[in-house]
Amino acid sequence: MLVALPEGYEADAERRWPLLVFLHGAGERGDSLAAVGVHGPLKERREGRDLPFVIAAPQVPEGGRWTMGRVAAAMDAAQEAYRIDADRVYVTGLSMGGYGAWEAIERLPERIAAALIVCGGGNPIGIGAAREVPVWNVHGALDSVVPISQSTAMVSRLRASGGDVRFTVYPDAGHDAWTETYANPEVYAWLLSHRRSER
Repeated sequence: MLVALPEGYEADAERRWPLLVFLHGAGERGDSLAAVGVHGPLKERREGRDLPFVIAAPQVPEGGRWTMGRVAAAMDAAQEAYRIDADRVYVTGLSMGGYGAWEAIERLPERIAAALIVCGGGNPIGIGAAREVPVWNVHGALDSVVPISQSTAMVSRLRASGGDVRFTVYPDAGHDAWTETYANPEVYAWLLSHRRSER
């Protein structure tokens, strides 16, 4: 797992920080941790954006997929090793990681304060279990890898279950809906506006 600490983490030994768990896409699977920083919040941090999170980015082996065991293990490891505010644990993922993020909020809703999900999908049947987790879902209208219908089905079912869902569609974007999303400071402010205790 690749971990990036926020600026100022070492300065205050008492402060607890938000945790952002980033789930990469299929192209970043393998055994080189550098790959998980190619896209998403780690890329933004590397390029100088001040993101006030401990960012934890686990990696799926070649040929594997996201499982809730992997996601929960990443949360556990980060919370054991770093000063994490358990009230502000967020999950985000793109493409294959977007599928993982949808499953995470369904299976681990009690641990997640909010989720930013990019060009993913899943099985909408059980997503009502995530109705208490605020979601910002993003998809490109021209996506030929993961059709936008994958997002639409998840969003529709979660809204029908009483969920709080923000849905952004980039009308001219294909599968790469993540570059614009993770470069947008509003998504990080939106995540930080949510706490589990306020649900």
